[in-house]
Amino acid sequence: MPGSEVTEQDVRNALREIEDPEMGTSIVDLGLVYEINVTEPAVVKIKMTTTTRFCPASGYIAEAARQRVEHIAGVRQAVVDLVYEPAWSPDMVALFGLPKT
Repeated sequence: MPGSEVTEQDVRNALREIEDPEMGTSIVDLGLVYEINVTEPAVVKIKMTTTTRFCPASGYIAEAARQRVEHIAGVRQAVVDLVYEPAWSPDMVALFGLPKT
């Protein structure tokens, strides 16, 4: 949609729909999404991780994230970069996911 501005929150909300198949929880709520950058023209760059370096679902999760974000109106391309530094730990939930209650 011309003129629409995609925000980091739009991307985060879309990614929240993707569940880690092993944990059954949103990749956002788990703290797996480290960074989201919306650049011009309509490109979204995402740095994310998986719960373990050799997670068998890493390809599935990265592709699901790319596809989901590319379905947001105003996004032309999504680039997902799987990173493993810092390594994911349950503490990431509070840093990048939902605040602990």
